[in-house]
Formats: sequence, C-alpha cells, structure tokens
Amino acid sequence: MIKFILIGVLCITQVDIHGQSEHQVWTNLLKRHVTESGIVNYNGFKRDSGMLNSYLSYLSENGPKSSWTPNRTLAYWINAYNAFTIKLVTQYYPIKSIKEIGGKIPFVNSSWDIKFIKVNDEILDLNNIEHSKIRKQFSDPRIHMALVCASKSCPILMNEAFKEDHLEEQLDIQSRRFLSDLKRNAVSKNKLEISMIFKWYKSDFKKVGGVKSFLKKYSPVSFSEDAKISYLEYDWNLND
Repeated sequence: MIKFILIGVLCITQVDIHGQSEHQVWTNLLKRHVTESGIVNYNGFKRDSGMLNSYLSYLSENGPKSSWTPNRTLAYWINAYNAFTIKLVTQYYPIKSIKEIGGKIPFVNSSWDIKFIKVNDEILDLNNIEHSKIRKQFSDPRIHMALVCASKSCPILMNEAFKEDHLEEQLDIQSRRFLSDLKRNAVSKNKLEISMIFKWYKSDFKKVGGVKSFLKKYSPVSFSEDAKISYLEYDWNLND
C-alpha cells in the first residue's frame, strides 16, 4: 500500500510540473523559502526536497533545444544554475560557506567543479553552466547579477524564476538592485567601491563600454569621470 501511495505522489508531482508554465515550480519554491532581501531558508528547501528534486529532474530531462529563443535558453540556464546551487548546499547544510563542500583548486576540485548536474545527455558542473553554457554563448554582463553562488556578497537570489517573456526586465531589475545595495556596492560621486565581480569578469563588461559605463546605466548614484574604482572584500559566508 505504501509503495502505491509513493508512486501516486511522484506522479502528481510530475503532473504539477508539466502542467504549469516552465519554471512555475521554481518560482513557488523561491517565494516560499527566499525573502525579498535574498535571505535563503535552506532548511525550508530541505523540507521541500521532493518538490526541488522534481523540478531538477524536469530541468535534466528538458534541456535547451535549437528551436528555443535565446531568451528562453538563457532563462533556463540561469534558473538551472541557481536551483542546482541550492541543491548542492542543501546536501551538506548546515555549513558556513559553499566553499567548504569542494576542494580549493579552481577548475579542478572546487565546489563549482563537482559533476552532479545532468542535462539531456551531458553531465555538468556549475562552472560548465556559467562559463560554457552562459558566458560563452551570451554577450550580456547582466548575467552576473542573476547567477547566485549562495554567498553574502553575491547578488541576492530573486524570489521568482527567470522567464523568457520577462527576461530583459528581470535582468535590468537585478542589475539596479545589485548596484543599489550598499552591502555589495557603494557608489559615490568620486569613489566607486564595487563588488569583486566587476574585477573577476572585467572583460565581459567591455561589450557594453566597460565597467564604468555599466555602472552609469544601472547605479542610482551619479559619479564623475575621474571617480576611482576599488573593490570590496568578498564575503563567502552563506546567504542564509
């Protein structure tokens, strides 16, 4: 009897995912377990592990196709990165930092190099998604305001899924929100104390005229052309 009940629950979960818009289940989870200020309730995600696992299975079995629009593909990969990051953390939670999970050699054995993500016929890690699936294919530095590495200095995790039809608006909102957040960036007339993200991915911002051009577009504070840039220390403590 218990076996049949479990099978029924799994079937219902699958029907819920396939019967809704593509990323609605992820939105439901985010609204339930992420505050407006981006604080993540990892214990809540653990309690809803069945729902999270069903969404991840859906992503694994329904990866991007050549017929998809660029916005649908990009929204998919951003959601996948963020959702699989949550999954990785919940497997080890409670921890102080996502960096505790893997080794210390970037692109060899760090937390972002763990091959635990299956999409169609590929086995991927978080670095594969960020660098090969997103940065290599999309010339849009706003993605760095959307990908969340589970740390306090990351952009906040938006508590709704990225969607094809609203992607441009959502990326703009995330960019403005990130540059308005004094915990992550402090822009003033003559001094630009900004996130290390702008240093690590400086080359990505050349596509929009450089880091200062990006700041001018999305920062709520105007600054002079001579404003000096410095970078804030990155806080890798968990965003919980």
